Amino acid sequence: MIYLAIGFPPAAKSCAYRMRETANQFVRQGWDVTVVTIAQESWERDSGVDLTLLEQVDPRVRIVELPLSREDLETDIGLYSEERALNPNGWVTRLRRRQMEPFPEPNFGDWRGDLEQAVLKVHAEQPADLLLASCVPYVNLAAAWKLWEEAKVPYAVDFRDGWSIDVIEGVECFARDSAEGIWEQRILDHAVSLWVVNDPIAEHYRTRYPEFADRVHVVRNGYDADSSPGRVHRPDTGAGLAFGYLGTVNFTVPHLETVLDAWRAAREREPLLANATFEVRGHIGNGSGREANRHAEVLKQAEPDGVRFGGPAAKAEVASIYARWDAMVLILIGGRYVTSGKVYEYMATGLPIVSAHVVEHDASNVLEGHPLWTGAPGLDVAGLTESFVRAAHMAVETSDEVHAEAMAHADRFTREAVMSVAVKTLIDDHAALHRDSAGDAAALADTQPAAGGPSQ
Repeated sequence: MIYLAIGFPPAAKSCAYRMRETANQFVRQGWDVTVVTIAQESWERDSGVDLTLLEQVDPRVRIVELPLSREDLETDIGLYSEERALNPNGWVTRLRRRQMEPFPEPNFGDWRGDLEQAVLKVHAEQPADLLLASCVPYVNLAAAWKLWEEAKVPYAVDFRDGWSIDVIEGVECFARDSAEGIWEQRILDHAVSLWVVNDPIAEHYRTRYPEFADRVHVVRNGYDADSSPGRVHRPDTGAGLAFGYLGTVNFTVPHLETVLDAWRAAREREPLLANATFEVRGHIGNGSGREANRHAEVLKQAEPDGVRFGGPAAKAEVASIYARWDAMVLILIGGRYVTSGKVYEYMATGLPIVSAHVVEHDASNVLEGHPLWTGAPGLDVAGLTESFVRAAHMAVETSDEVHAEAMAHADRFTREAVMSVAVKTLIDDHAALHRDSAGDAAALADTQPAAGGPSQ
């Protein structure tokens, strides 16, 4: 199998965990896997790298790194052209226009030729039986299509969050007759399967392409079992309760300010929180804006309220970080079309969870029934203040039995369990397609006249 997985380890991206488990599961189920991604140096320019992510990649997975990177993220001004140095905004505008010519996707469209040639080369060296394209970037679809056109290699697509649906705003991204729409239709017309991360996105695709509905599968992100402390928790109230957020800081500044305002109000109101701390861990921004933006400033200004920004966390550190926290703060963008991967990991800690997202969010569906969830009050300071207070009491008053029940609530969402089923289903779908194709070919052969015989 050829796996187009830009974001594969060691990229410090949330998609890396899903990609790693997908590749590993194909290997465990008897497939040779070649991952096509981009060079580590490209991620150092973008979101960063986490070399610990490579430790659990099955050694039988072959990784092909392409020398592709985003030009706009270059921070060495000594490498800038005169045009870019004198008119950076104009340069970016022209760059975007040029990138959209080969494929309708800003930032990545001009990678099309390199990706197409890469999959053709890999296939020539070791003929592929299946290609799986993980998006973003969506230009991966052009490479999948190229291999289909040239060699009729079946392919499947992992959209994760979808292309034609804006999961943040909950609206259609583009029309069916747009350049993007034509590409999406073309790809899905021939795809073996389409994976998405939740039911609302799946419903969007089943409604948009009813003839394709039975090939749309919900493959949730899940969590890695080794990211959970795996034990019941006992807080040290004398040292002060520790609340934490671990994840990419991709929410807006006003969203962050609302959470911090509620945190401040809760500390002033609740004695259990008087000396509590709130640690934020994760990546903030990319390229030249990494940790040098308004989010970082807001977090710095909140330090008198016990707020600390600890920077990104290596995958190998995650379980130990969760082990020293007493409650989790789930800050998420979007609504009913967004789940996030972190919600599963947060549940598995068995700690109280404060939801800082809109009420109608898919994370709320996942958390329903979790015994230490404070509920989803929406992005409201008063409601979030109450949630922080409730979480503090849960942290000190919950029995070991309830902590264990909270951890068990996440058991069905381990990434291994989710991806093993998804990969087996895809393999079965591929095998069925192969049988059908072989049967069609045999039937066609039976209708042809024998060599040298009379035509009918």
